[in-house]
Amino acid sequence: MEQSAEVKKKKSSVLTVGVTGRLGFELANASLEASHPTYCLVRSTSFSDPEKSRKLQILIDSGAIILEGSLHDEGSLIEAIKQVKVVICAVNSKQVLDQKPLISAIKKAGCIERFIPSEFGLDPDKTHISDMDQGFYSRKAEIRRLIEAQGIPYTFISCNFFMSYLLPSLVQPGLKAPPRDKITIFGNGNVKGVFMKVTDVAKFTISTMDDPRTLNKVLYLRPQGNMYSMNELAEIWEGKIRKKLEKIYVKEEDLLKKIKETPYPDNMEMVFIYATFVKGFQTCFQVEECGGVEGSVLYPNLKYTTISQYLDTLL
Repeated sequence: MEQSAEVKKKKSSVLTVGVTGRLGFELANASLEASHPTYCLVRSTSFSDPEKSRKLQILIDSGAIILEGSLHDEGSLIEAIKQVKVVICAVNSKQVLDQKPLISAIKKAGCIERFIPSEFGLDPDKTHISDMDQGFYSRKAEIRRLIEAQGIPYTFISCNFFMSYLLPSLVQPGLKAPPRDKITIFGNGNVKGVFMKVTDVAKFTISTMDDPRTLNKVLYLRPQGNMYSMNELAEIWEGKIRKKLEKIYVKEEDLLKKIKETPYPDNMEMVFIYATFVKGFQTCFQVEECGGVEGSVLYPNLKYTTISQYLDTLL
């Protein structure tokens, strides 16, 4: 009986693709910290890059097993996949469609109990701006449909924005730091957006792998301390710098005009701002009503960095 209980407690082995990127590295690191047998699929050329090599050495020193391979080499993919129960992909947004051969290899290997594809942003099924985002979200939705069609067990992670994106400027395109005198607010300023620290996203993601409650579900990250409108962000920042900011409101039609006048990809920051703080695609729906699950509800003991705590580092 004791041996049977121990087998049940055994944590799933995981293959992470994209570990030399920022999120991929944190995912592999969180997996190791949670005592999962952790494999990393890495191209042979990664070792000749000083920064990538440094990250790989950190993971190796922590117990990760490095497997050489590529998304475009089916043999190495299937061989790597057969060694694990879970696959997590963290390729960048430009490579989203490169997950197609990975999905094919997962199907052929037939051993994967959970696949977590490279999403980690706004829910592509609820973000309707395909006329201005150059297919950014439709490509992610295409990968979702392919996973579902192949019958591969999945968890989709919708963490919305990383704190390292837009929040360092308090959602001010072109700025590197929060404003100290005046702030531009898009729309009426009352629509809420969500920001999560990348290390926290990794911890929540790893927590889902062996959790039956997240099987074939979208995991949304919307902790109360990380979900604020632009008016609220301005108020929080004013409290920290002890100074009132001059607020300049930009109407929806004026933002749309600016987006159309600015060439791609320079307009993408404004596109994401429009999707989040004007149209409300991060928070305009109830998680439970759409069949999703919320990370901070499922894992109440998992600590995370709040927006207020992050803004303290910018003072």
